[in-house]
Parts: sequence; structure tokens; C-alpha cells
Amino acid sequence: MQIEQIPSLSLSAAELLAERALVAASAAGIAICVAVVDRAGLPLVFKRQPAAPLHSIEIALDKAYTAVSFGRPTAAWAERLAAGSEQLRHGLIRRERFVGFGGGLPVEYQGQRVGGIGISGGSEAQDCAIAAAALAEA
Repeated sequence: MQIEQIPSLSLSAAELLAERALVAASAAGIAICVAVVDRAGLPLVFKRQPAAPLHSIEIALDKAYTAVSFGRPTAAWAERLAAGSEQLRHGLIRRERFVGFGGGLPVEYQGQRVGGIGISGGSEAQDCAIAAAALAEA
């Protein structure tokens, strides 16, 4: 039997990404929820600023989950779904945790997907910018 070791985001790295996102959100004057998940899409860190919208809790978690599970930014789905078949559009948007709008990014390390980050609370563009800022320093 062969066992594979698949790299995944550490708790300390997830905490650092979440803190960077909160700093970027505070600088922009936006209250957010930030979720960071491991390679399997399981939550490592979740933080919610007190004024963040309550719906943003699950949205941030689902953005991170969608980003890591597909290995692509959640913002990339709008174009892909518009160009795809009707079956693809209807199939994916009915998935319980699928998010097809911006704010979720896969986290990569040395060319391998190790986790995901999801931001929710601002506009789609703001959520995307905050997620990118959190990863920019990584």
C-alpha cells in the first residue's frame, strides 16, 4: 500500500492570512468575515468583525471552500458559467456550497494548492481585493 502526503496549510499560516485580511479590510473601512480552509476545505480559521453582515459568515466559508475545491478564484466562475453549457450552469449553481462570485481564492505554496481564503462583507470587488492583499504578502 502506498500512502501519499499532500501538503496543506498550517494553522499558523491560516491565522496570518486571516490577520492580513482584517488589516486590509480595516484600512479600507470595511467590516468583513474571513475564512481560511485547509487543502480538504475544512475550516482552520474564521474571524468576523463585529459590524460584518451576518450572511457573510457562511458566504466567506463557502467562498474559501469553493476556491480550494476547484483550485480557481470564485470570481472566475461568472465568465466560465456564461460560456458553459446550460447543464453546467444549473448543476453548479445548485450545489449547496458553491459560490460563483468574487472573494474566494485558492492558497498555493510552491505550485501546490494548500488551502483557500474567503472574504465576505464588502462589495465583490472589495472582497476580491482584500483576499488578494492577504495573499500578496504570503
